[in-house]
Amino acid sequence: MNILTQPWPWYVSGPLIGLMVPTLLILGNKTFGISSSLRHICAACIPTKAEFFKYDWKAESWNMIFAFGIILGGLVAGYFFQNLDPVRISESTVADLNAMGVKNYSGLIPLDIFNFRELLTLRGFILMVVGGFFVGFGTRYAGGCTSGHSIMGLSNLQFPSLVATICFFVGGLAMTWFILPWIMSL
Repeated sequence: MNILTQPWPWYVSGPLIGLMVPTLLILGNKTFGISSSLRHICAACIPTKAEFFKYDWKAESWNMIFAFGIILGGLVAGYFFQNLDPVRISESTVADLNAMGVKNYSGLIPLDIFNFRELLTLRGFILMVVGGFFVGFGTRYAGGCTSGHSIMGLSNLQFPSLVATICFFVGGLAMTWFILPWIMSL
């Protein structure tokens, strides 16, 4: 049971994730990714005349089951297989976050930033609402999420996925080194 409460090493989890790509392709000519699930849910639940939602969403119902399984798996893992040890992050990361005023954590969640009280501040609004908008916009603009492009697209040697993955990393570096310190100083 201890194996279910500890993080798995990269050489186990990486190949398992990597094997999802050929499995989905071989078993049903399906692509790995999660961002399209929101489109399918909206097409199924929201009556609209928007062209974007006019398609046979029932043919993609497997994707909604996949997303539900991710949520259910996260709940089961978080409830039954909790690892009560604190998450280990590098000392330099802790020092950098402490210098920005982030000192209180719950797992990987910095409670000094992500809480309801902070949402009502300019800094919290930018990080949670504006950041959430940019994630959604970027996913739509790029034609998929990081898992879809970086795992599925690159394994299929798709050039747009290479460009998207490079942009994801450049955006993450820019956020970490330039934008986040500025936001945290507000």
